[in-house]
This record gives sequence, C-alpha cells and structure tokens, in this order.
Amino acid sequence: MQATPQTPTPIPDRDAIAQLPLFERLELGQIFVIDNADAADRAREALMRATALGFDTESKPTFKVGEVSTGPHVLQLATRDHAWVLLLHDDATRALAADLLTAPNILKAGFGLSDDKKFIIRKLGVTPQNVLDLTAPFRARGYCKDVGVKSAVALLFGQRFIKNKKIATTNWANPRLSPAQIVYAANDAYAAFRVYEALGLAG
Repeated sequence: MQATPQTPTPIPDRDAIAQLPLFERLELGQIFVIDNADAADRAREALMRATALGFDTESKPTFKVGEVSTGPHVLQLATRDHAWVLLLHDDATRALAADLLTAPNILKAGFGLSDDKKFIIRKLGVTPQNVLDLTAPFRARGYCKDVGVKSAVALLFGQRFIKNKKIATTNWANPRLSPAQIVYAANDAYAAFRVYEALGLAG
C-alpha cells in the first residue's frame, strides 16, 4: 500500500503575524555593550558559565556591486534575562568572541547562520563549534519553508517580533552604536534563545 504524502505544515503569513500581540523584548538595562578589555573581562565570567546562548551577528551593509563585506562588526549573545552586544573593532572583545564561539560546552543557537559562520571564520580566524541553526528543528517538524525568527516567534508564542529594516541597514561598523541599534541587535539573539528554549531543545 502506497503511503500518503504528508501535507507540509504552513507558516503564518505577514498579515496573520501583524495581528498578533507584541513579543516582549529586552530593554537597554538588560543589555551589556562590550567594547573594551574591562567590559570583556566582566562579560567573560558570566558568558562562560552558560550552557546555551542565543546567537546572531550584524555587519555594515554593502551597497556597491563587487563590494566585499568586512563584517561581522557586531556579535550578539543572549540568555533568558540578558544580552551582550560585542563590538568587534576592539581586540579584547574579538578575543572573547573567538573563545565563546569555539567553546564546545556552550551551544550557540540562531537563525540562518551559514553566512554568519563564513564571515566569522574570515574575521576572527576561528571556526564556530556547537552551533545550532534553528531552521533545522522546524524543518524536521514538517514546515514547508525555512522558518525565520519572526515566524518562529509567531508559531511558538503567538506573538509578533518586530525587525526594523531601517535599523537593520545602519552602519554596524561604528565604534559607538545608537540605543536603537543596541536593542535591535540584542533582541535578535534573545529571540533565538527564547525559541531554542520553547522548542524543548535544552538538555
């Protein structure tokens, strides 16, 4: 007897997501900006204790044909209550980023990480270890397309995660980020951590 093909699980569309209540984000007081050796030392102690972190990067956009990105310029990591935004123009911050990304005992979970990993190898000279692309668990559950952070938040929490395109295309290579940039970057990693938790992947 021939098996009946499974119907792919649909993903909520933009209009459906727009009707949902807002996802509660981290605020500035819950976010640490790491851009010097002292801040990196303080962050190292907290981050190295983590077993899992939400993970994302930001790069200065490229607009010209043939222009090569020099990113990532920012690495963001998050737990259930806090986020750390690492500005990679600083030597001590880059060293901390490299140590965290290669730590085999810390899982780093995020969305659409293939480009992030390639850029990290080029920028920091390290290959990230124990990294989970959160599109994979959704694919295993039968979703018909890659699930990004906005769709994942809608599916798991019934909430709307806002990504401001204007902020997304700002200059992430600036040595000082605006409060809006800091909140945007931190919450990309925070949402990834919350999705990781909600999927029941934490061991």
